[in-house]
Amino acid sequence: MTTVLDAAGQFSDWDPLAQYPIDPPGARDPYPRLAECRRSKPIATRNARDEHGNIVDAFEVYRYDDVAAVMRDNTTFSSESIRADMAPVMGEHVLVGMDEPDHKRLRSLVQFPFRPKSIAHWEDELVRPVVDGMIDRFVDRGHAELVQEFTYTYPVQVIAVILGLPHEDHLQFHQWANAITNFAANPKTGFIAARELRAYFADVVEDRRKHPRDDIVTEIAVAEIDGERISDEETFSFLQLLLPAGAETTYRATGNFLFGLLSNPDQLDAIRADRSLMTQAVEESIRWGPPLLITSRIATKDTEIAGTPVPAGSQVIANVGSANRDETRWERADEFDIFRESVPMISFGVGVHMCLGMHLARMEMRTAVNRLLDRCPSLRFDAEAIERDDVHIHGETFRSPTAIPVLFNPSGSPPQAPAPTALGRQSHTERLASVT
Repeated sequence: MTTVLDAAGQFSDWDPLAQYPIDPPGARDPYPRLAECRRSKPIATRNARDEHGNIVDAFEVYRYDDVAAVMRDNTTFSSESIRADMAPVMGEHVLVGMDEPDHKRLRSLVQFPFRPKSIAHWEDELVRPVVDGMIDRFVDRGHAELVQEFTYTYPVQVIAVILGLPHEDHLQFHQWANAITNFAANPKTGFIAARELRAYFADVVEDRRKHPRDDIVTEIAVAEIDGERISDEETFSFLQLLLPAGAETTYRATGNFLFGLLSNPDQLDAIRADRSLMTQAVEESIRWGPPLLITSRIATKDTEIAGTPVPAGSQVIANVGSANRDETRWERADEFDIFRESVPMISFGVGVHMCLGMHLARMEMRTAVNRLLDRCPSLRFDAEAIERDDVHIHGETFRSPTAIPVLFNPSGSPPQAPAPTALGRQSHTERLASVT
C-alpha cells in the first residue's frame, strides 16, 4: 500500500498492485514465457471472457509479423470485442471498438485536436505548468517516490486541463477514470462512475456549444465535416474513452520510461547532456515497456494465422508486448537501449486503429522527463528503497512500476503558477456543496 496526493495536497491510500486484479501478484516478468511462445507456438489457445463474461477459447498471437497482420486487417479481424467490453461504461460508439466505415467517419470528426500541429502549443501553455506544479511539491526535499507523487496523477491532470475542466474537479475526474478502467474487477463502481461522468460531460458539452472555448470539448462538440456533426452519444462515448485512455496508459508509459532510464544511468546521463536523444528514447521506451500488452479482435470469417486455422467468431488476442520483443526484428530485444537502430514498434497499433492520442502521449512523456532532469539535478534511483521495497515493473495486461523511489540534489523551485482553471463554470465540487 502506498499513497497519492489528493487535490488538497493530502495523501490518500492507493495500492498499485490492487488496481488490476486480472494481473496476479506474481506477474513480474511475462517476457521469458512470451519469448518461448514465439519460438515454439507462435499462436496458441488460451482462456478469455466474451462480452457476457463467459469463459471461451481464444487464439493468442505472439510474433511481430502475425500481430501486425491481425491489427492491420480490420476486415477479417473485427474490433467488436473491444466495443462489447467497453460499451457498458463508454457507450455504444467507442472509437477503438468500431469497424469501417463507422470508424472512419467518427475518427475524421474527432481527430483534429490530436494532430501534431494542434497539440504543439499545449506543451508550454498547458502541460509544462502541470508538471512544474507537481515537481514544486518535492523539488526542495531531495527525494521523492515518483509513482505516488508524479506519474500516477500527472496525465489525468493534463487530460482535464486540455478538456478545459475546472481544477477543483480534477480529483473527481481521476476517481472516475480509475473506476471506469477497473470496470471488469468492480462492475458496480464502474457503472456508477460512467453514469456520473456522462452527466458531468452533458453539462460541459452544453456549455461549450453555447460558449465555445479553446479546448478539446469545444472542438469535439462543434466538429463538423461536409455538414455532418458528431451526435451527442458519439460525443459522450469519445470523451468517456479519452479520460481513462489518456490517463491510464500515459501514466504507465511515463513510469516505464523513467524506470528504464533510471535503471541505465549511462543512458540517463546521455539524455541529460543531449536532449536531442529524447525522441528516440521515448520510442525505445514504448517498445520496451508498453503500458498495455494485449488487445483483442474477433475473426469475421474462417481464416488462418501462422498456419493455424481460426474459425469465424473466434476471439483473437494480439500480444503487443511479445511483438515488441521479437528477436527477429530487434537484436537484444529484452534490453532497454535508446541508441539502438530505429525500427517501428507496434505499441500504438497499426492500420486504421493507430492510436489517436499517440502524439499527445509522446509529448507528455518527453515533457515529464525533461522537467525532472531540469529541476532535479543528479536524479537517480534510491538504491536502498529499491532493495527494501522490491521495486519492479509489474503486470501481464497493464504494466508499470510498483514504485519509483529517487534521490536528487535539492534545489529551489520557481514560484508555482496558478492552477489552470476553466473560468465561468461552476465546478463539480461547488455543485456538490450547493446540494449538500
